Amino acid sequence: MPEQPHVLYQALPSMHTILDAFANAASCGDVRLAALCSTLSAGVPRTSLRESLENFLNDCRSAIAEGRITDVDDLSLPVLLPRLAEHAARQTGPHLRRVLNATGVIIHTNLGRSLLADEAVEAVTQAARYASNLEFDLEEGIRGSRYVHVAPLICRLVGAESAIVVNNNAAAVLLVLDTLCRGREVVVSRGELVEIGGNFRIPAIIE
Repeated sequence: MPEQPHVLYQALPSMHTILDAFANAASCGDVRLAALCSTLSAGVPRTSLRESLENFLNDCRSAIAEGRITDVDDLSLPVLLPRLAEHAARQTGPHLRRVLNATGVIIHTNLGRSLLADEAVEAVTQAARYASNLEFDLEEGIRGSRYVHVAPLICRLVGAESAIVVNNNAAAVLLVLDTLCRGREVVVSRGELVEIGGNFRIPAIIE
């Protein structure tokens, strides 16, 4: 027989009880669960961990109100602890995960676009790990320009007189239009009538 909602609400473990269980998970007998709880307790700020756990408890309260949880045993701490830990790990951990690209599209916008070579990954790692001369002229000892690191390479590659780097194609389209096509007609091929990030189409960028 289903329990009354107020009984189920009362059966939910308190935040204090859950956090204590995380801290003492080594005694639960489940090695994987113990390791996960220990990692969360030690590596996640307490406020972030509490917020994630509270979200889970709120989901439980909604499930009780909607009749999806009717058994008080389903709300016991031993039953909820693995789910609480998995939920907290998902909420507080990195969102980007490695996936398999089986789409047939080599450079897939939704799957991270172009992959970096190992040498490029190592260069990014080194640049991100230490201070660098990103905008500092080491020879003159004054502030420099970030473009000097890549603009000469682009000029050599395409034979241009000068170059500038932007962080997305929409910005590149804007610069080209503003420089070469201001107030003039622009022809867009049928193949470019596609939606890109943000659910807008190339003509919308042009306009």
